[in-house]
Amino acid sequence: DTSQEQNLFIKFETPEKVEASIKKGLEWTGKAQANDGGWGAGTHARQDVLDPHAVTSDPASTSLVAMSLLRTDNTLQKGEYSKNLKKGTEFLLKQVENCPDNQPYLTTLTNTQPQIKLGRNIDVILTAQFFTNILRYDISDAQLKKRIEKALDKCVARIQKGQDTDGSWKDGGWAPVLQSALANNALESADDVGRKVDTAVLNRSRKYQSGNFDTKTNSVMTGKAAGVMLYGLSSTTRASAKEAKKAQDLVDKAKKEGKIKDNTVTEENLRAAGIASPDAKELMTAYGINKSSQKQALREDVMQGFGNNGGEEFMSFLMTGESIMMQGGNDWKKWYDMMSGKLVNIQNQDGSWNGHHCITSPVFCTATCLLILSIHNDMQFSMQQHQKSNN
Repeated sequence: DTSQEQNLFIKFETPEKVEASIKKGLEWTGKAQANDGGWGAGTHARQDVLDPHAVTSDPASTSLVAMSLLRTDNTLQKGEYSKNLKKGTEFLLKQVENCPDNQPYLTTLTNTQPQIKLGRNIDVILTAQFFTNILRYDISDAQLKKRIEKALDKCVARIQKGQDTDGSWKDGGWAPVLQSALANNALESADDVGRKVDTAVLNRSRKYQSGNFDTKTNSVMTGKAAGVMLYGLSSTTRASAKEAKKAQDLVDKAKKEGKIKDNTVTEENLRAAGIASPDAKELMTAYGINKSSQKQALREDVMQGFGNNGGEEFMSFLMTGESIMMQGGNDWKKWYDMMSGKLVNIQNQDGSWNGHHCITSPVFCTATCLLILSIHNDMQFSMQQHQKSNN
């Protein structure tokens, strides 16, 4: 029952141990901010540099940090790290506003850790994701809100331009499937907050993600996932989450209205709910892929990722978690207990997290771990917004 699931989220209290871990992580993050308002991950060539003040601020890392501040109860108006968030938002707005149209990427920085591993377009993708997130909150300054919307539209246009003919994203880095899944999320989120998104681009993207998973054999193509099953599965699971949720919601509604006897998601039930045959087929495919890939993504051997954690493992865990949260049910609690236990245990003494290969950056890894540990806040926020709009 959906209302029961909603109560689970609303009533869920972050365990004390996790609260303490988040607090330490935020303290470290606040101190790690650069004078220009941004945060940086550093270059791929110098993965050994772990001092956040010895690297240049980049849009991808700054966006991740800003999203982690938002998710841990900081807004532009309130919260212990509200000032940090304001400065970070200003840094990102200037990056977009000062970026010439003929410049292929959002930043002239090259070979940053996020770019090499997650693709050259990762800066604009994560920046768009942050802008869509902040637009879900009340922004009292009308002029600032307009700037954010305008910057988001510019980011969306750049993301759409970077799509390849097969529905993936160009210049994908070491694990291109992750960049493509994140691009898909950014466009879906922008669409959710009412910005104009090209449906053809989104459809191509969803098709590409679906093509990475075979429901018959329950296997994922790992060619574009650097051979790591975790990356492929988390990408597919996250990219199919919205469609899978839509399928479940339609069937639940049809059962309530007495159109069908049970709320199992089948093509037949979707048609009975009033969905045209080709759309019902597509939704059913997304639902099947999401459920199968989610099950696989929770396997212990898959959770091991590369064997030890780098920033892209943390990013994969985050995408899997977001997908599980979107679907509701009891799986998220099981996943959260396992994941939060794991992350609290590997936190550094100073409150940060860092990777042991590839993306080693403590800024990138700390932001991603904070996003994972506070993941349920997002769900509680979404439900409160949903209740507001229904009243």
